[in-house]
Amino acid sequence: MTERVGNVSAVLLAAGKSERMGRNKLLMPFEKDTVVGRTLDKLLASDINHVVVVVGSCASEMAAAIGQRPVVMIFNPRFARGMATSLISGLSMLNLQEGFIMVVLGDQPLVSSATYNRLISAAKEAGKGIIVPVYQKKRGNPILIHSSYVPEILHFAGDVGGRELLKRYPLDIFEVAVSDSGVTANVNTLEEYHRYIKPEHGSR
Repeated sequence: MTERVGNVSAVLLAAGKSERMGRNKLLMPFEKDTVVGRTLDKLLASDINHVVVVVGSCASEMAAAIGQRPVVMIFNPRFARGMATSLISGLSMLNLQEGFIMVVLGDQPLVSSATYNRLISAAKEAGKGIIVPVYQKKRGNPILIHSSYVPEILHFAGDVGGRELLKRYPLDIFEVAVSDSGVTANVNTLEEYHRYIKPEHGSR
């Protein structure tokens, strides 16, 4: 599965209700922006050549937070039925002949552009269909999946995403060791939010 580096699109999932946070976590302030805005900026500064953002909850506010960034935004009216509906909505906006698709979570603003590029390069060289970052022996996000898995994903249901493929195809996984703790840092609770917006992160 040798692909040119530029032949990678991304689906950024930003449709959830953030029930554990009690408010939409992606719209919370982060580094003079919002969580989703900062995540997008890091992604857009990488070698990704096309980004689809899937919105659902607080769609109008999310659109305002995304602003004029060069992305395609799609509204998923079924977002309350689980992550699978958002992933499928995002994939519907892509050319399914793409080599690899990066599945990005909107609540990971600490992942660096360099890490995105490292994963893209690994997808080009690995000869495997599922690329996963690993930080200190812990698997994280985003993951890259080859487009050959898309027909199966279109039948997913409930609160599952691209990581479901890891369970189904363990032999297809290529792990990429990274020094970026951001791949395992999700902002799901107020405790995590305050942990990750400490002053040392604000200077990044």
